[in-house]
This record gives sequence, structure tokens and C-alpha cells, in this order.
Amino acid sequence: MRILGLDFGTRTVGVAVSDGLGITAQGVEIIRRKSSNKLRRTLARIEELIVFYEVGRIVLGYPKHLNNTEGERCKSTMEFKEMLERRMELPVELWDERLTTVAAEGILAESGIRGRDCKEYVDEVAAMLILQGYLDYQNSGRSVGASAKTNKES
Repeated sequence: MRILGLDFGTRTVGVAVSDGLGITAQGVEIIRRKSSNKLRRTLARIEELIVFYEVGRIVLGYPKHLNNTEGERCKSTMEFKEMLERRMELPVELWDERLTTVAAEGILAESGIRGRDCKEYVDEVAAMLILQGYLDYQNSGRSVGASAKTNKES
């Protein structure tokens, strides 16, 4: 079973997918939308990717503040999670995404990608980091249910 990783933003969704063994995350694409509240096409594209990659679970980045509080972006992420669960009929796990965008920008900068080019790829790389963190935790011998709860509480 493959796992889909999503970095949900106001106008983009970075997408990554695991390999069949659930060991590594690979970037897939960035889904862009013109307005933050226009999600129909975004959900349709995610559904296409789920079918294509034979996905059995979704990991959704949860954007808590550095001080561990939840803001407006957490609320919109929870609403998106509920939409995904209803439409895709798959389990959706929340995964702490703090500093993944900063880490993604660092990875891209080390690769020589900066400025406008960096913005083209940062959400996809962030989705890879979210998913890879989840996979690493899952493969460390802990149960998946505990990983999402423990991670969300940290």
C-alpha cells in the first residue's frame, strides 16, 4: 500500500507518494488553484493520484505554530482533512509540518535552486519531508496510531 503525503497551503497542495514498501517518499507535483476556497479541482486531482498510485492512506501536514499552538491554518487544514476523508474514503493522518518549508527551501538552496525557481518546487519538497518523517516514524517500530497522536501533541 502506498501513502500519499500532502502539504496543504492557501493556494497550493504539494504532493508526494511513498514507494510500495513504505520506506521512501518521492515528490509528485504541486496542485495549484486560483482561489483559496476553490477546492473542487484540487480534490479531483488528488482522487486521480490516489487511483493511479493505488494509495491506501493519506498523510496531511498539520501547520502548528512553533510554540505548539494552533492557528487559522490548522482550522482550514482540519476542514480539508474532513473533505478528504468524505470524498476519498481513506484514513487521513495529521503530521506535524513545523519547519518543513524552511527545510525544503534549504534543500533547494543547497541544490542551487533559489528565488522564483525555489517557489516552484518548495511545496512538493515540503510534502516529501512530511511524508518521509511519517514513514521514518512508522518504520521505527511504533504503531501508526501512536505516531500521529504523539506527533500532533509535540
